[in-house]
Amino acid sequence: MPTALIRRPSPRLAEGLVTHIERTPVDVGLARTQWQRYVDALHGTGWSTVEVPPIDECPDSVFVEDTMVVYGDVAVIARAGATERRAEAAAAAETVAAQGFRVVRIAEPGTLDGGDVLKIGPVVYVGEGGRTNAAGIEQLRAAFAPLGAEVRAVPVRKVLHLKSAVTALPDGTVIGYEPLVDDAGAFDRFRAVPEEAGAHVVLLNEDRLLMAASAPRSAVLFEGLGYTPVVVDIGEFEKLEGCVTCLSVRLRD
Repeated sequence: MPTALIRRPSPRLAEGLVTHIERTPVDVGLARTQWQRYVDALHGTGWSTVEVPPIDECPDSVFVEDTMVVYGDVAVIARAGATERRAEAAAAAETVAAQGFRVVRIAEPGTLDGGDVLKIGPVVYVGEGGRTNAAGIEQLRAAFAPLGAEVRAVPVRKVLHLKSAVTALPDGTVIGYEPLVDDAGAFDRFRAVPEEAGAHVVLLNEDRLLMAASAPRSAVLFEGLGYTPVVVDIGEFEKLEGCVTCLSVRLRD
């Protein structure tokens, strides 16, 4: 059964970091409701979930994607580019190890956020320049090379993470909102989408895409390509530069 890692929002969510956007008030109660509907959407499309214990003192901890990168049977545990977020990794590492994954940890001076990593088959794109540095990328490359992965660094300057700018469709086409993509030519295949949030999809299966309600024109585009959007409202998380990919880690497809 396909399985995803998740983590409940902290009661301090509204204090989460913002880097490229202006801070606006976050309704934590509404965010909890939106998170539950996100989880329900996973369950409703045949996914099971494994919950990382909450860490209330870490406002951004709901963005569990940033704690690790999973490839094959290896989970590389991140060393967050923001020092305030480093405490989030320990329980996530324990949880994924309990699922049978081999754990490798990014070590100083490396930094790596999971949101900077986009996997497309054997190619692993990693955003460099924001929360992830060259030393972190080299450690990720060393961890995944024995599994046959090719790690490619790409620039990230305009957004928080690589997957704030791009994700990929099931056929491997990278999708992105062009004004926020530093180098579309870095990808083998690229298709522009009409909205920022349209650049963010979670692949539920070969034809279903989990995506945000804030990108209706992109949903129409994906329907025209033969995909079925599964739409969720994550507006409170978008106020903290979050997107649909940030709220889970795909462990098994």
